[in-house]
Amino acid sequence: MSDNMASDQNSGGDETNRRDFLYLATGAFAAIGVANIAWPLIHQMNPDASVKALASIEVDLAAIETGQSITVTWRGKPVFIRRRTEGEIADARSVQDAQLPDPQNDADRVQKDEWLVMVGICTHLGCVPLGQSGDFNGWFCPCHGSHYDTSGRIRKGPAPKNLEIPSYEFVGDSRIKIG
Repeated sequence: MSDNMASDQNSGGDETNRRDFLYLATGAFAAIGVANIAWPLIHQMNPDASVKALASIEVDLAAIETGQSITVTWRGKPVFIRRRTEGEIADARSVQDAQLPDPQNDADRVQKDEWLVMVGICTHLGCVPLGQSGDFNGWFCPCHGSHYDTSGRIRKGPAPKNLEIPSYEFVGDSRIKIG
């Protein structure tokens, strides 16, 4: 009788080990299948090469004279780069932060005093402001009457915020990298 019980226990143990192996193998194949289905769905959400190419641009500043502005396109947005005059810098520095709807110091908006780099999209409704216009000789958005000063700060009109300063760095004396 003890031999029959021993053989029943061995066959039950073998069946349990076989069942555990089948569960593990089935789970592993299911996990691999889910991963193979999910990978293309997740991978298609990555930006394509054309978007990655626009992530940053380098701009040569050597040809820009004092008092002149250029507009470049970065990530599909206009970016204004202005080489400010001494008078424009002095005007921007003389404004008290308390006088501004969106208080920001001029020194916090520029890396070098003479160079102002900012995204040229009005913060009210997304229009493109006109340069060296308006009440403060900065930028003027004719769509709804927002006036920006020589530092791109909102001074008058419905725009709630200053013109955005993109991330940029000087990579040489006359070159900047935006983005």
